[in-house]
Amino acid sequence: MSDRRKHQRIRFAHPPSVRIGYGGRAGEGRIENLSLSGLMLFSPFTLVVGHVVGCEFALGRWPRLDVAARIVSHVGEFYGLRIEPGLIAPFILDEAIPGQLASGQAATLSFHTLSGKHVMRVVGGLTAVLSNDFQHALTRMGVHALDLSAVTAVDSVGLGLCRFAVAKHGATIIAQSDCFAHAWSSDVPNFIE
Repeated sequence: MSDRRKHQRIRFAHPPSVRIGYGGRAGEGRIENLSLSGLMLFSPFTLVVGHVVGCEFALGRWPRLDVAARIVSHVGEFYGLRIEPGLIAPFILDEAIPGQLASGQAATLSFHTLSGKHVMRVVGGLTAVLSNDFQHALTRMGVHALDLSAVTAVDSVGLGLCRFAVAKHGATIIAQSDCFAHAWSSDVPNFIE
């Protein structure tokens, strides 16, 4: 099972705020996920699919980005946006995203097949922010193995997700980072059934 997106989405432990400009109005929202080509955000006001919105946000130590993005979808107050072509935004995002993953402030899941088994790989923070995606993968995609070699931070929810995957879904951990290995061996949380 593989992710068919051109660019991997990342989720944030603490979703960054985003200043939104649209139709002569401005407001604050938050970024739910981000990739090199788009983002999903929560908006305080109604946006119209097909229109362009201005978004200003910062990631870590990088300067604030000011990008134009076309609204391509929405569900309730959440909107999918495709970043319009520009010169600087892809460069800054390409540099800033790895830093967020390395610090554990952001995370991403990816999927691949290894020897006929579905493997879920976690990069960055294995934290509560991944709960929905992680559980969806377990229950709907049939994950057989976990590659945790690129985990840079872990919390008790992340450990609980892994214990649940192993105990209730028969997943095996095929690789783990030092960060994860330490947390896994020193914490024994209960998981909720």
